[in-house]
Amino acid sequence: MFTNGHKVMLMSKKAKVYFGSIQQGREALFAALAAKVDKIIELLDLSTIENRDKVAIKMHLGFLDGFQTVPVFFVRRVVKAVKKVGGWPFVTDNPTSVYNAVERGYTQETCGCPIIPAAGVKDGYTNIVKIGYKNVDKLEMGGALHDADALIDLTHSKGHACSGYGGAIKNLALGGYSAPSRWRKIHGVEQSIQYWDPDKCTPQHAKTLVKACPYGALKYDPKKHNLSLVLFACRNELCLECLKADEKIGCLQIKPEFFSAFQELMAINTKKVLETFDENKRFFLNYILQVTPHCDCMGMCQPSVVPDIGVLGSPDIVAIEQATLDLIAKVGLIDGSVPPYFKHANLDPSANLHPFERLWGPMKNPYLAIKFAEQYGLGSRKYDIVEILSPEETSKMKPPKQTYERQPSFY
Repeated sequence: MFTNGHKVMLMSKKAKVYFGSIQQGREALFAALAAKVDKIIELLDLSTIENRDKVAIKMHLGFLDGFQTVPVFFVRRVVKAVKKVGGWPFVTDNPTSVYNAVERGYTQETCGCPIIPAAGVKDGYTNIVKIGYKNVDKLEMGGALHDADALIDLTHSKGHACSGYGGAIKNLALGGYSAPSRWRKIHGVEQSIQYWDPDKCTPQHAKTLVKACPYGALKYDPKKHNLSLVLFACRNELCLECLKADEKIGCLQIKPEFFSAFQELMAINTKKVLETFDENKRFFLNYILQVTPHCDCMGMCQPSVVPDIGVLGSPDIVAIEQATLDLIAKVGLIDGSVPPYFKHANLDPSANLHPFERLWGPMKNPYLAIKFAEQYGLGSRKYDIVEILSPEETSKMKPPKQTYERQPSFY
């Protein structure tokens, strides 16, 4: 089966997803999240990493005042695990995020390894990859990421304005490429879908449509007579104020394809990154903590809109993403934490929508990228959850003698 020239495979085998809950059954270190993370890393079996392998730990290090990324505390544990098997780890992200990472506590000293821009300090060290999807012919993959021998996709799970959800796939599909590719091509694939008829629309009506959108998702260029729909701002079926204003003219459409194109491209981009690594040298960790409505690219503190859940680990990127979204769906939104600028958010708990769809609209279905990723052969949406040190298990375990302020002691 082929889509736009890309081979599509269907996966049926169940994948294992290891889960450590934020909840614990004892007031003890062995029952807490750090111990669970260590066990998950052990079960992922990093022994396939060979001595002196260069191991890319792909993260989003945040921007400016956005500190709700994967805590450096956990980054350091991953780094230690890689070193233990003889690998040479480095943390990598885009140059801007790397340059000011120190503001959020990420340094070579705190992480325990170098922090290297994925595409060099000028975002120009890249490897050209052919894409051939809609209006995206090729992209520039980060050279440092491409050069690595092994990959650990270390992800903060959160919402995303273009795809509803930003997780392990997004971390590679966007973060694995240079800024020109990211902003001029990937964030532009939606323009390959025709959604506006300029012949039916007068300049005055175009301005009326722009004014009708409460999120500024419509932009009009009178010189070019061009109306553009900004993917990340549109709330699609939750809003549709633009279509109400267009009822008598009928020059504008809000179509599912406009949103799904971005998600399919994410799957293709991710496939290109993963193809540069041996299958047994790819590992995925999703931290479902401080789940914010927007991506970490926003560079600001945001309210957590989902209760803290825990950490997932898997060698299968599709399975871990599916499990992450399923767990978020299970706990649901914290309605009181939804920011007021989500004017059209659906806060009806009985609505048959994923929490991220309730924020960003049903056309930004967070499962779409995962569905495409499975079709492109990146893994299986079928999974078995293996819970590590569950609260039930640890509540029955005999705790060690409790001590405080372990050595060195200052008194």
